[in-house]
Amino acid sequence: MQFDTPATTNPIDRLKVIGRPIPRIDGQLKTTGRAMYAYEWHDSNVRCAYGYPLGAAIAKGRIKSMDISAAKKAPGVLAVVTALDAGKRKKGKYNTANLFGGDEVQHYHQAIAVVVAETFEQARAASVLIKVAYTEEKGSFDLKAAMDTAVKPESEQPDSAVGDFEGAFRAAPVVLDETYTTPDQSHSMMEPHASIAAWDGDELTVWTSSQMIDWWRSDLATTLDMDKEKIHLMSPFIGGGFGGKLFLRADAVLAAFGARAAKRPVKVALPRPFLVNNTTHRPATLQRIRIGAERNGKITAIAHESGSGDLPGGGPETAVMQTRLLYAGANRMTAMLLATLDLPEGNAMRAPGEAPGLMALEIAIDEIAERVGIDPVQFRIINDTQVDPEKPERPFSHRDLIGCLKLGAERFGWEGQGRPGSRREGSWLIGTGVAAAFRNNLVMPSGAKVRLDGEGVVTVETDMTDIGTGSYTIIAQTAAEMMGVTIDRVSVHLGDSRFPVSAGSGGQFGANSATSGVYAACVKLREAITQKLGFNSDDVVFENGEVRSGNRSLPLAEAVGPHGLVGEDTMKWGDLSKTHQQSTFGAHFVEVGVDVDTGESRIRRMLAVCAAGRILNPITARSQVIGAMTMGVGAALSEELAVDTRRGYFVNHDLAGYEVPVHADIPHQEVIFMDETDPMSSPMKAKGVGELGLCGVAAAIANAIYNATGVRIRHYPITLDKLIGGLPEVT
Repeated sequence: MQFDTPATTNPIDRLKVIGRPIPRIDGQLKTTGRAMYAYEWHDSNVRCAYGYPLGAAIAKGRIKSMDISAAKKAPGVLAVVTALDAGKRKKGKYNTANLFGGDEVQHYHQAIAVVVAETFEQARAASVLIKVAYTEEKGSFDLKAAMDTAVKPESEQPDSAVGDFEGAFRAAPVVLDETYTTPDQSHSMMEPHASIAAWDGDELTVWTSSQMIDWWRSDLATTLDMDKEKIHLMSPFIGGGFGGKLFLRADAVLAAFGARAAKRPVKVALPRPFLVNNTTHRPATLQRIRIGAERNGKITAIAHESGSGDLPGGGPETAVMQTRLLYAGANRMTAMLLATLDLPEGNAMRAPGEAPGLMALEIAIDEIAERVGIDPVQFRIINDTQVDPEKPERPFSHRDLIGCLKLGAERFGWEGQGRPGSRREGSWLIGTGVAAAFRNNLVMPSGAKVRLDGEGVVTVETDMTDIGTGSYTIIAQTAAEMMGVTIDRVSVHLGDSRFPVSAGSGGQFGANSATSGVYAACVKLREAITQKLGFNSDDVVFENGEVRSGNRSLPLAEAVGPHGLVGEDTMKWGDLSKTHQQSTFGAHFVEVGVDVDTGESRIRRMLAVCAAGRILNPITARSQVIGAMTMGVGAALSEELAVDTRRGYFVNHDLAGYEVPVHADIPHQEVIFMDETDPMSSPMKAKGVGELGLCGVAAAIANAIYNATGVRIRHYPITLDKLIGGLPEVT
């Protein structure tokens, strides 16, 4: 099915199942421990061996030699496979660094060997017996220093210019010119990267933790130099990804090599330090923002420049993109620079681009609002736009940032911030902050197969994944709505490469795209049933477990017969995103307390108002948003990968040194969804929401801390050492 005209009235609009707060259909499996994650797969007739990875002890250079003799003789060891044994390999399409193979070391903890043994402990003990000789080369590990040789990214087109920014900025009566920084950050998902690999002749089966089944399968075939059709990949449940499992990782590759060498199924879970130094992370940024405004608050000039770093062949953190679209202003400029760094690979982490970009932009907006003397909520409303500011002829398909700000201010009790440092409760300085949320609406082709059997049960198959987002439930709701059955009559099977290729989970495109694919498959199934019965397709209705046309009706089970019927299709996308800008919007409000004696910051309450098209399930959507809000607290207050700029690695590579917040750290979180649909987005009239909940949160916290203390921090995270020098004298 091709979606190239705005959606009109369709079966989804009945909202008998879609839009309802239905608990997760996989919830019981998870709460009882019966949901089987990658590392937990087991068969009583299959005895898995354990693989343990060895990572490079240098950040850049070559492997001269590897002595594995002691490791091979260690108790329980079945096989040792080294990068030299594997030889140089083709790199997958979606990887920047090689995952395994050859003598080149591109970053610290790059996988250089896997030890396979009868037990995990034996494999781990033997791995330290491998002696490696390196030829070390000088690397680049400091972003600030590397910016001197940074260049415009080849793979992106980040620079934009409209009007005369420099002239308008010079002429503006009120200006801002500040630099902001965000640090390297880790996904730090609960479930580590983990895989089990088993060979049957030249065919490979892999149970893994993957957000994108087809991407992994394709790149694994490239890395192993084998036919993609001979790889069966499964990932039915995933314990968090946040973008860190979008692309093939070393665990799957090492498990495959280890299983072939040991002639046994092998399971490999990357140790926690490998999650930080071996996989991917959100790159640090250096951002300069300049804004010129009239004294009435109207922005006349806005520029956003950002620099980030990555390995050779990598790309930038696209931190300027939201600045192209979020606020009006006739004279505009955005630009990016990319530096070469020999740190582990920088890549997508939840809301790539907008998350770190808004961490800077939304502080800058508060700062310029203060300089013109306008409340920050009102300043944002004044500078709203209903068209793409760079292409005014291109309107937004639906945009209600103003509605989010106004409703949020009302529900939060926003009455203006008051003078910074003026509100105090005992030893706590109290402040409030606001920030706009923005994330583009992305869609991806997505396929599904829907089967209706002779018992009237609907079965959905798609390689879509569920990373804790509720995919099982919203897909079941879509099929139930389309086929006119209750949700308990729908069975959903996900995360298997034998199923039609879906959008996968990531970029806030998963829910809208995958349910649209199921919609398309259900349309095919409805057509097959209608044709079989000879019904008039113009007035056919699927409802209450029956199919009806005029005065004729039949139970679905009877309509399809004992052998059932199948519908399969892929939703593809036309040019509506070119004619109309499709984005999601929101507003974050935060209240904080800062201890006047220690500088310790605490979140007291948070509110998010989201405008993201039709909300398919308010329970699962709320879970996504409050999880994102909590992640935003980490970005604001604690999360920072500390770089050893001499040796080229992240020092705090575990959950003891890299501190992430939890929901218990925040006394009150509230989410409000605007009642809206966007017919230009999809037949579901929905958009994504999971990453919108993160965008802007950190800046809202930073703005609240400034309001509480009068201390403006532009360099994340906002730790007490950055605050304490500016706090009032202890009396």
